[in-house]
Amino acid sequence: MAEEVILLDLWSSPFGTRARIALREKGVHFDLREEDLPSNKSPLLLQMNPVHKKIPVLIHNGKPVCESHIIVQYIDETWGPESPLLPSDPHERARARFWADYVDKKIFPAGRTAYRSTGEAQEAAKKEYIEGLKAVEGELGDKAYFGGESFEEECPKLVRWAKRCMQRESVARSLPDQHKVYDRMSEIRKKVQAQ
Repeated sequence: MAEEVILLDLWSSPFGTRARIALREKGVHFDLREEDLPSNKSPLLLQMNPVHKKIPVLIHNGKPVCESHIIVQYIDETWGPESPLLPSDPHERARARFWADYVDKKIFPAGRTAYRSTGEAQEAAKKEYIEGLKAVEGELGDKAYFGGESFEEECPKLVRWAKRCMQRESVARSLPDQHKVYDRMSEIRKKVQAQ
């Protein structure tokens, strides 16, 4: 029996992108199913993630795995143990997980707030966002891989790291079209400004 691998996702989700990159890095063939979020969640999504009802969801032979960090860990443990995504050293692996969690809890929220707010709240969020990026850049240091405008000036090592990542086929094929993302963010920004 052939393996069935389905990824329930949304093209613009950075969390789904994380799962797509991991699957492609491991060479796993999967059926990518786009969800129509937030208003029209599929019955399959509601069945496979009844608790949070959100993407991404990896379905492997009918069994769901939810939450992007958990999905990446599952992918790493299930396919290709000879080419792990995370370091083999437990301490280094824990550090990598810490920084992924930091991005989710510090950088994404600050970026979202900066984009969806105005005035002083926006300026404070921008400052927090840049500080978060600088912290990640400090951790990256001079390593080749991690284990808009002012970002390149403020965080040159992080920008060079991102450019190196884009040279990997698994990353380049997993990221959404930048023009589509820009259009989506412009729509969101207009809605925020209209409120």
